[in-house]
Amino acid sequence: MKIFLDTAEIEEIRTAARWGILDGVTTNPSLYAKVGGSYDSVLVEICKLTSGPVSAEVIADDVEGMLEEGRHFAKLAPNIVVKVAMSENGLEAIARFADEGIKTNCTLVFSTNQGLLAAKAGASLVSPFVGRLDDINQDGMTVVRELAEIFALYDIETEVLAASIRNPLHVTQAALAGAHIATLPFKVLQQMVHHPLTDKGIVQFKKDWDAARKSGAGKGA
Repeated sequence: MKIFLDTAEIEEIRTAARWGILDGVTTNPSLYAKVGGSYDSVLVEICKLTSGPVSAEVIADDVEGMLEEGRHFAKLAPNIVVKVAMSENGLEAIARFADEGIKTNCTLVFSTNQGLLAAKAGASLVSPFVGRLDDINQDGMTVVRELAEIFALYDIETEVLAASIRNPLHVTQAALAGAHIATLPFKVLQQMVHHPLTDKGIVQFKKDWDAARKSGAGKGA
């Protein structure tokens, strides 16, 4: 399963890239609002840090508006993926983008049927929002699992991107459910790295090493 970072913070992306585990990045208006500046310049900078897909979300809710914004984003870098919200107009825009060879990520997917329709329209990625479904007492991973099974059954090339990831357990569950990608906040990525026994072990190993060196130095004297 590929791991994307869900952020517009350049330093977070740079750090994940240094760790060698970054496969792509997803952004949205809310994440960009935390950073500010020029959205175009932020996207270009992100695309320099990863060769993987970088999702840039359109704001317009009419087809022509979506197409205008998406075409603009697609010209910024070759790895830009245009992010389009699930809707009737969104499906039409996705289909037209597909005809133009522009890759898309259908976002705000909350049901298996929505994801299937997005794939049929030509979306490169579909993003079921796991955490938000959990918030309303529905099992978000069910949508991920069903989409992964349907796409495999019918050889659909669209990838399932598990989004709205809230914790490391979501990442594990997404991988087991067959998600092709999980996009997660940097905080969750950090939580995946650490374990209390690992951290304790590192401290103990260093303590034992320092003690051994001091003991050896004393014997030599």
